[in-house]
Amino acid sequence: MKGEDDVNTARKDEEAEGSAGEKLLGFNSTEEQPSGPRGQDSMWRNEKYETVPLDVKGIDEDNSKGTTDSLYPQTALRKAQQGSDRPKDAKLSPYFQDGLRRIDYVLTYHVQKPQSTHKQSSKSCLCCRRNRKNPPAHEDPELAAQEQRLDYHEDDQRLRREEFEENLREMGLEMEREEGTKIPGVGFLKIHAPWEVLCREAEFMKLKMPTIKKYEVSQGSSIVEKVNTFMQKVTAPLQPKVGENRMENEKHLSYPFSREKQHLFDLSDRNSFFDSKTRSSIVYEILKRTKCTRAKYIMGISSLLGSGIYTEAYPVHDGDIDGVNAETNDRKILYEEWASYSIFYKYQPIGLIRKYFGEKVGLYFAWLGVYTQMLIPAAIVGVIVFLYGCATVDDNIPSMEVCDERNNITMCPMCDRACSYWKLVTACGTARASHLFDNAATVFFAIFMALWATMFMEHWKRRQMRLNYVWDLTSFEDAESQPRAEYEFHVMKKSLKKEQPPKAGNVKLTCTDRMPAYMTIIVMMVFLICVTLAIVFGVVLYRVSIMTALHMSSIPTVRTNIRATVKTTAAIINLIIIIIMDEVYGAIARWLTVMEVPKTDKSFEERLIFKTFVLKFANAFTPIVYLAFFRGRIIGRPGKYIYVMGSYRMEECAHAGCLMELCIQLCITMLGKQLIQNNLFEIGVPKIKKLLRQRKIDKKHQEELNKTLHRHEKDHFLGPFVGLNPEYMEMIIQFGMVTLFVASFPLAPLFALLNNVIEIRLDAKKFVTELRRPIAVRAKDIGIWYTLLRGLSKVAVIVNAFVISFTSDFIPRLVYQYMYSPDGTLHGFVNHTLSYFNVSHFQPGTEPLQPMHLGYKVEVCRYKDYRDPPWSDTPYQFSREFWAILAARLAFVIVFQNVVMLMSDFVDWLIPDIPKDISVQIHKERNLVVELFMKAERGKKYRNTIGDPSPQPLRSRPSSQA
Repeated sequence: MKGEDDVNTARKDEEAEGSAGEKLLGFNSTEEQPSGPRGQDSMWRNEKYETVPLDVKGIDEDNSKGTTDSLYPQTALRKAQQGSDRPKDAKLSPYFQDGLRRIDYVLTYHVQKPQSTHKQSSKSCLCCRRNRKNPPAHEDPELAAQEQRLDYHEDDQRLRREEFEENLREMGLEMEREEGTKIPGVGFLKIHAPWEVLCREAEFMKLKMPTIKKYEVSQGSSIVEKVNTFMQKVTAPLQPKVGENRMENEKHLSYPFSREKQHLFDLSDRNSFFDSKTRSSIVYEILKRTKCTRAKYIMGISSLLGSGIYTEAYPVHDGDIDGVNAETNDRKILYEEWASYSIFYKYQPIGLIRKYFGEKVGLYFAWLGVYTQMLIPAAIVGVIVFLYGCATVDDNIPSMEVCDERNNITMCPMCDRACSYWKLVTACGTARASHLFDNAATVFFAIFMALWATMFMEHWKRRQMRLNYVWDLTSFEDAESQPRAEYEFHVMKKSLKKEQPPKAGNVKLTCTDRMPAYMTIIVMMVFLICVTLAIVFGVVLYRVSIMTALHMSSIPTVRTNIRATVKTTAAIINLIIIIIMDEVYGAIARWLTVMEVPKTDKSFEERLIFKTFVLKFANAFTPIVYLAFFRGRIIGRPGKYIYVMGSYRMEECAHAGCLMELCIQLCITMLGKQLIQNNLFEIGVPKIKKLLRQRKIDKKHQEELNKTLHRHEKDHFLGPFVGLNPEYMEMIIQFGMVTLFVASFPLAPLFALLNNVIEIRLDAKKFVTELRRPIAVRAKDIGIWYTLLRGLSKVAVIVNAFVISFTSDFIPRLVYQYMYSPDGTLHGFVNHTLSYFNVSHFQPGTEPLQPMHLGYKVEVCRYKDYRDPPWSDTPYQFSREFWAILAARLAFVIVFQNVVMLMSDFVDWLIPDIPKDISVQIHKERNLVVELFMKAERGKKYRNTIGDPSPQPLRSRPSSQA
């Protein structure tokens, strides 16, 4: 070709003139041979680097507006073979301009100059370079040098692209280029994988494909089959109108694809044998293996994207979802039967989701669906527990005693100086509200939720195994991933430091190499957790100071609602801080993981998930842990309070305990995170980003462009897919809210259920309409997320045991009723929990400013604690009742934890991980595969015998088989 001759000529000229262009581009050439085969490592230093010619800028520009048969020798033959196929409309469907070849993948790149000026500038580039020592007098030398460097950079990027694309052609892919046709400054490289390439890669990747053999899927025993049929009829209105959800009695036997055994596979329709999801994943595997070797360092697709040679890489969606001319496709079906709020009550089309987005995305939505379904019984029981508290509030003796004005109990001041004495009857509302969440049913609900978490985990394992069978993933194992580009870059730098160049593949990063990163990670993680604790302490100081300020207010309305005002505002401040710090911690966790330089993408993802989970979990639950276990425990007593920072007295709980404030904090945090962070951010942020991307185009031409843009051009304006980690993370935090402190907030499962019903459709709409299509990734489980869920369910048992025994008044009520009550009831319980204090024992400067606030002189006030009275031999020391209740609390924690753990383990053992019918079907499949191959071998021998009737020589058996 003429373009290639120009390239060779330019290279000879460049070599004759010296290395001036090399120095300007920052590259060095060498004559040493590479140590390994070409493209073995994607970031090894390339010893055969060829300098960038500066006068070949116009290569292949005549073909930029479309593909010609001269660039693709197989095109004419394929067009002849596909002459009977009806061409597709390239505007409506993701096809090449010929309407026959499907677009399997798209690479975009930056186009700096219009096509009309490319050739002129490239032709004059060499002359300008040769005469750069004598620039025109009127030209600024600095501007000229800057423009020259930009041209060099643009030429270098274009040549890297051309080399990479040529290597893709050698791999068998076909390409079509579009530059600056409708979207200014953006070039598109459309990639198509022919049938031969698909077959070759499917065999390499060991993809299981359907064979011609079908077998009957048994539903188990006749009783089970009748139950399944009945349930299918009952739930028919809840099923989406998608073919993949219908229960079929027959299933294709699947087997890893082999080109030699194509006769065993169902190739009745070659166009649909490899669906669009599989085609794009095959092309992506080829892109990952293909290397660009003429640069200073060998570069893969990740390095090309990171260096800006290509700007975006994505598979295209199947078609449009709306419009008069929109053809029926999987995306449109998903939009109508899944991504709609009006069908929130229906099941998800998990089979179609997996077919379109891949197994990894399908497993996420299947897990989210199972989690949401399991929240229904938990929400019902939680509502019943709450209604029980509402029904028994009028019969609760402790709250009745608090609200009884005849008791005339005078309480000690809640703060120094500004606060005065107050009547216990003023806490009547708080005492009645606390009973809604602190009653006998709370213990039952905590046990129920512990067993519920175990049932949920077991149900998901069985559901996951069933999906593995249906999706032919029972024998799938993750292949060892290729090293990441960043890892290979660090390995390359390490090898360059050695005196003797090592063989390729022998160098790797050790713990010693990563030790600075490990130390930085440990220090940063500890520092960030300390920052979280400091934030919580700051909110505590806010509550203390604002309460003192409100007590000093002269407005009666403010003074009557002090506690409610402080609780609500502090909870809202905590929520805002949690939302802000979540984003900060997520960015820091990614930065720390990049610093660690994991070898593979899987290792990178797991390390990132762990760091992010630790930081976000601490951020969300530290304020709740403080309220549950520390507030009101380290305050001291009247006359000897504990102070922080000199004058701030530690805050104490209300008379009814801190459970009500814990409930308020959980409610506001849970609702706020779900409403603001999970929903509004997921709706608003993608729309804002989409508007910012579309602002680059003139508004007048926006509507016209939308009508004329092709599918791959429309996908360019969609948001990039960033992975499933944010989706999983918000659900894991929610699972912690539901299980860890459910004893204090029985309505948490209900709020989680309502949120998840919206979350499923919101995520569906985002995946179908707002995001580019993700790469289909095969996976047979949800990975490290299952381990985190399992750990949270175990920790939840311990946390709820401590909440019941130490945060609520459940244990003190039991101890009083069975040890100290004269009549075996709770009459007198409130008086039993209050200790006496002589007001003359106040420390100087801490007594109330208005001691006559109640209208009479107070000599003895009461405070909530178990201490001896001032007239005893051991004044203000912990009483015997305190130690008895503490022993009962610790005993309850031990008994509750062991009993519930034992029950959970029993349920885990009782329910098998693999359903019996699935186990039978897997065994049946293995036998059918052997039978199919034996039948094929017999048929092959018979055909050979018919074709060659000459007698075959007998082969003697080996001695070991005789």
